[in-house]
Amino acid sequence: MIRATAIIVTCLALASQPIQAVTINAADIPDSVSLPDNGTQLVLNGAGIREKFFMDIYIGALYLQKSMHDADAILADNGYASVLMHFIYSEVDSEKITAGWTDGLAENLTAARMQAIKPRLEKFNTLFRTVVRGDVIRIDYVPGSGTQVRINGEWRGSVEGNDFFRDLLRIWLGTKPISKSLKRDMLGLD
Repeated sequence: MIRATAIIVTCLALASQPIQAVTINAADIPDSVSLPDNGTQLVLNGAGIREKFFMDIYIGALYLQKSMHDADAILADNGYASVLMHFIYSEVDSEKITAGWTDGLAENLTAARMQAIKPRLEKFNTLFRTVVRGDVIRIDYVPGSGTQVRINGEWRGSVEGNDFFRDLLRIWLGTKPISKSLKRDMLGLD
């Protein structure tokens, strides 16, 4: 019994450790990022590839203030967070990106909630442009400031509210994620 307990404690300790930097599909995913506005350090929670119709579209990486492997806990949090999307597909036009946000949210939110966030989603969608292989979309949540969007480091704009950012996270971490394997990877479970 002591041996089994020691193994469980060791496994739990390892699970709470930050994930090390990784290279996925020739893209370097750092083990931490700093928020541009205030230098807050976030640690890599997990990363994986978003596939669609057997094609690799982007590498999604989730960064948090501390590693968390429970989707509900992450969605209920109100701290700093960041999602980096490293595009590996040749080109994704802005219409497909914004349709992806809308579809992913519609799968994970009630009709009433979709209606409630509609003005902010419309504003959010204006922040995107066509991206090509090598481009990085960065979506940061900064308490008091909201959801900030940068493409290749270029400021695109922001949308207010922690609730909006947590709704966005449901696209990857919700009950109907865009990819079950990407959800597991972003949660650091694989």
